[in-house]
Amino acid sequence: MAEQFRNLLVIDDEGSMRHMLRLVLEQHQYRVSEAANGAEAINLLYKEKFDVILSDIRMPDMDGLTFLEQPEVRALTSTIIMMSAYGSVDTALECMKRGAYDYISKPFKPDEVILTLRKAEERQQLKVENRQLKQALSKQEQNFSIEHIIHASPKMQQLLKLVKVAAKADSPVLISGETGTGKELIAKALHSESARKGQFLAINCSAITAGLLESELFGHKKGAFTGADRDKEGLFSIAHGGTLFLDEIADLPLELQPKLLRVLQESEIRKVGATRSEKINTRVIAAAGTDLQGAVQQGTFRQDLYYRLAVVDVHLPPLRERPEDIVKLSEYFLAKSCQREKRPCPQLTEEAKQTLTRYPWPGNVRELENYIEKALIFSHGEQLDLPALRMRQPPPGGFDAEEYSLKVATRRLEEEYIRKALKKTDRNRTQAAQLLEISLRSLMYKIKDYEIE
Repeated sequence: MAEQFRNLLVIDDEGSMRHMLRLVLEQHQYRVSEAANGAEAINLLYKEKFDVILSDIRMPDMDGLTFLEQPEVRALTSTIIMMSAYGSVDTALECMKRGAYDYISKPFKPDEVILTLRKAEERQQLKVENRQLKQALSKQEQNFSIEHIIHASPKMQQLLKLVKVAAKADSPVLISGETGTGKELIAKALHSESARKGQFLAINCSAITAGLLESELFGHKKGAFTGADRDKEGLFSIAHGGTLFLDEIADLPLELQPKLLRVLQESEIRKVGATRSEKINTRVIAAAGTDLQGAVQQGTFRQDLYYRLAVVDVHLPPLRERPEDIVKLSEYFLAKSCQREKRPCPQLTEEAKQTLTRYPWPGNVRELENYIEKALIFSHGEQLDLPALRMRQPPPGGFDAEEYSLKVATRRLEEEYIRKALKKTDRNRTQAAQLLEISLRSLMYKIKDYEIE
């Protein structure tokens, strides 16, 4: 076991019992101190820190239950195990209520003590790891850096080396990868590792209509359009000296793509309704969850803009291609959820780790985080209960990527709804777009993409 969990205090009024326990425990490399009662033990607590305390209940001067009530004992982080030859269920429960971890009835075999101590050490190890993870979480929230990206796989190690190098330049970066792989996290790492002192701002290009998106990115002048009652700074201006992250860049409307290209080439923007351009110093990082080169071939994304964005191309591999990261990420998300819920952190057993590693995680890191959070809701013991959610396992010998792909499933469902809408409206595309609650331009693109006659 770890060296830091080896300092142990035995409290018992019987010298023979203390001697026997010392002999047994020292054979297992414990460092043992002794006290004849609770009062002696309190004095020792001022001089030394103990990881585990073995205490009898019935003792003169200060018995075990009174010892548990002392302020010096209540403030301890030590694991306390009680012993008694006069034990009962009520006695054991009373010990637990007063802060003891476990209870052993005398007489006991040496193996019983060692087994109980092993369990106590595992619990204490878990508490330390939980505290360390919470500290890491707190530090990450205050000052994000590339060191806070949880990983263990060689693929991620290589990718983060590339990120460190790319961060030193001001060139645009294109991050590609499946949904949920953590593209925004890599964008933040690129910003934090750079020398830029400005803000890191992010916007999802697929979440805003073309007209509003132009104003959000470039800003507008008062009176530029109905409702523009004052000047507005765009994100490019606000992020001056910093980084602007353009997520889902494949959905950037075609009419805005020349304006973005000009930003990248000339480092200047023109607000909506303005007659003059203004210089900016904003680094652009873009992310695409789909095949951006395919969008170029289909004519929905400018080729010159693609090459200007992909000066540095970073591909983030899916979680199934870096299984070494799964357990480490699971432990991180577990600690994060426990910290938020202010509850003890259960343990991931070896069986649970194997279960998590075998699953392909089609939703990648985002799916894993949601699953761990749900698993915690249904777990009430010291171990995380994964079977409670009945996680679907891949078939023996591997899995069919399309069977688990959210991207494939979404495309199939989307195509089906488009066909239904066109049939419902007697192939009136304007009415079909209204039914689907998308723009006519988007519908036309999807009809072409799905080759709908």
